[in-house]
Amino acid sequence: MKTEYQKNPLGIDATAPRLSWKISANQRNVMQDSYQIRVGRDSISVKSGKELIWDSGLQKNEHSVLLPYAGPPLESGTRYYWQVKVKDNQGKESPWSEIQFWQMGLLNKSDWTAQWIGAAPTDTLAGPSPIFRKAFPLDGKIRSATLHITAHGIYEAMINGKRVGKDHMAPGWTSYNDRLLYQNYEVTDLLKTGHNVIGFSLGDGWYRGRLGFDGQRSFYGKRLAGLVQLEVIYQDGSRKTIQSDGSWKFTKGPVQFSDLYDGEVYDARLEKNGWSAVGYNDQGWMPVSIVPASTAALVSSIAPLARKHEEFKVLRVIKTPKGETVLDFGQNLVGWVQFKLTGKAGATIKMEHGEVLDKEGNFYDANLRSAKQHIQYTFKGNGEETYEPHFTYVGFRYVKVIGYTGAIDPAAFKGIAVYADMAPTGTFNTSNPLLNQLHHNIQWGQKGNFLDVPTDCPQRDERLGWTGDAQVFFRTAAFNMDVAGFFTKWMKDVAGDQLPNGSVPFVVPNVLGKNATGSAGWGDVATIVPWNMYLAYGDKEILKNQYPSMKAWVDFMQNTSKNDLWNTGFHFGDWLYFHIQDDSDGRSAVTDKYLIAQSFYAHSTQLLINAARVLGNKEDERKYGDLLKRIKKAYVNEYMSQNGRLVSGTQTAYVLALNFDMLPEDMRAQAVDKLVRNIKDYGNHLTTGFLGTPYLCEVLTRFGRNDIAYELLLQETYPSWLYPVKMGATTIWERWDGIKPDGSFQTTGMNSFNHYAYGAIGDWMYRIMAGLDTDETGPGYKKITIRPKPGGKIAHAAASLNTQYGIAGSDWTIENGRFKLKVTIPANTTAAILLPGAANVEVTESKQPLSKIKELTGIKNQGNDLEVYAGSGTYTFEYAIKL
Repeated sequence: MKTEYQKNPLGIDATAPRLSWKISANQRNVMQDSYQIRVGRDSISVKSGKELIWDSGLQKNEHSVLLPYAGPPLESGTRYYWQVKVKDNQGKESPWSEIQFWQMGLLNKSDWTAQWIGAAPTDTLAGPSPIFRKAFPLDGKIRSATLHITAHGIYEAMINGKRVGKDHMAPGWTSYNDRLLYQNYEVTDLLKTGHNVIGFSLGDGWYRGRLGFDGQRSFYGKRLAGLVQLEVIYQDGSRKTIQSDGSWKFTKGPVQFSDLYDGEVYDARLEKNGWSAVGYNDQGWMPVSIVPASTAALVSSIAPLARKHEEFKVLRVIKTPKGETVLDFGQNLVGWVQFKLTGKAGATIKMEHGEVLDKEGNFYDANLRSAKQHIQYTFKGNGEETYEPHFTYVGFRYVKVIGYTGAIDPAAFKGIAVYADMAPTGTFNTSNPLLNQLHHNIQWGQKGNFLDVPTDCPQRDERLGWTGDAQVFFRTAAFNMDVAGFFTKWMKDVAGDQLPNGSVPFVVPNVLGKNATGSAGWGDVATIVPWNMYLAYGDKEILKNQYPSMKAWVDFMQNTSKNDLWNTGFHFGDWLYFHIQDDSDGRSAVTDKYLIAQSFYAHSTQLLINAARVLGNKEDERKYGDLLKRIKKAYVNEYMSQNGRLVSGTQTAYVLALNFDMLPEDMRAQAVDKLVRNIKDYGNHLTTGFLGTPYLCEVLTRFGRNDIAYELLLQETYPSWLYPVKMGATTIWERWDGIKPDGSFQTTGMNSFNHYAYGAIGDWMYRIMAGLDTDETGPGYKKITIRPKPGGKIAHAAASLNTQYGIAGSDWTIENGRFKLKVTIPANTTAAILLPGAANVEVTESKQPLSKIKELTGIKNQGNDLEVYAGSGTYTFEYAIKL
């Protein structure tokens, strides 16, 4: 049971929260026939069914995902309890579910009585982090308490000496001038009757720290500030509010410097022991300043914030040829190192972080450009000291230790992965170890770059929300993890930072300026992500909310086109395509940027048409349908010869033309032939960049060349997906040859070893190789497609996905000439299953002829394959196969 994608969420600001549930069933072919929801102000009323604020009554409806609350208006800060029961299509009725809850946020501006507070007015430069405290009494028995908090900067909150919540880097990064997120925490257990203390500390973060390429600081403001409102409800129903105001005090803490790019300097001698606990003497602290209120709208956060996840031990301690001491954690990860060490008072340890070693085996960090990623800690000298950073994060596998005079005990160091708290949803494995490592690398590229916004890279002086990277990777991302809340939040900023003329920035939040907008394949994030979110989660609301942004982007392209041809403006093109330094014979795969732009112009227009159809906007469906015909006609006139040759003969040109249906149907077969010929001309290697790569294998499979798709996937030499794997990569690289075969590096100016865009091949691996796919007529996996495409001498492939209905899975094996397919379909869904090469072949399910399986319907041949429709349950098909 979930509310707005979350279990028992606090701070919901949707006035009609959407409720979802999963049905567990042992038998096959289970569909929901009806449901009943009841909602109350306390669990007792819900359990008894009395004094409810809303009872849906029995609703004959099979929907169980994202059903809106339809009772009386909901009140700010109030907790609501709910439960549901269902009846299935076989007449079985479930008991009432366990009781769950959601709590509303502060819905009205007037609900905020707290004031913004900061340190002294001189606090306008990077420096020591300020810490704030307030002592207060609570006079009665406490029923519940909720903390609402946000900051200009990054905050850590404390109550009675204990940290509030598990989130890091809060309140997260949005377009701060327009939207600022606040968080809501249940803190009842941290409070007590009598004396209490609340406090928080601040770091520069995205608000005031270094951002972008030119060393710019204080992009959003020069002063750090916090906004805190603690709402306490006593057992008798009375309330008390403790809020940030002029009565608070502040001082400087032990964090002497913090920056997202450059790291943290911490002096443990300056710690204020017990500063957030009762009994601490704060006489030397100073009164806070009241800071002018933020003009941004305060919005409750539904997005998952960064939390600690996996922990890594030191794999080995290296003494490099240069004589340096380097720790190897075995995985390129994002987060930080925690250590437990002893040292003399005033002694320091410095840690520098890098992703790779050079070919001599020395520590390497030149690819960080100007970002330092340094941690410096000064010991207080009273026994073992434990430290981890507070207001920074680093991307690393290797850590160079400097200045520590004691023996290096690897057990004293621990690498901690920190990323957005997204539930893992997908699994994937094959009989090929290299592909399994590729999948691992794809997942870790996502973890490292989904710390708060979808960044391009997590280590150098960039870490920006590049829109092109995000759109090419979205479908893969939505398989790996539950990214519904993550992208719902970020897409609001895409729309918020969109220019009045509809142009979409290169990065969101946009810190590069108004001129850094409008590139094809980057701006198309405005249409590609909302549509694919709808397919992945069945969320019609995301289409409704983002529709004005989608439409504005298409209108921008139309308004900057002449005669329906978009051939103006700056474009990145097929970024980081295969190219040769001294290209005397034209082997570099250069694709005309305006050909690419026209292709994406058509694609975004098609997606807008799709959204208009779903939303029932027939006028726009007709209008943009006519536009799409003109766009494709203009493409053919401008970029294709009479004989079907494109002005750019690259893989990307033909892939985009075929994937977006830019060519007349009678010209597509020869285009496929040209694409295959090009691939073979490069020795069965890909040459695509960021925009061509995601669709390459998909196009080949769609047009009957699954054999070539597998050859590309399994290619082990440069350029290929498996080349970095063979070179020891544990994440996806920015460049196909970030490390060259001779061990040297690509240019230090742009050579990230954790850059997820090329990991978009994961989408093909899940949907086509394993065969687990969506159905546009039943989005969000209400209707599932199981259509595996074996090949490449792969003997086994399996994928599973924890959908909003339950686990869906496709697991196939080829052994001794027989094909076995295990299919898992969750309750309240159906699946269309296409058995490869099974036409006119004897097929069994659970060792029985298909004709005897009553849950299977619509059995018919589709070319060489056999199509079967099934209700929920687990099915095992088997037959002799010839591939």
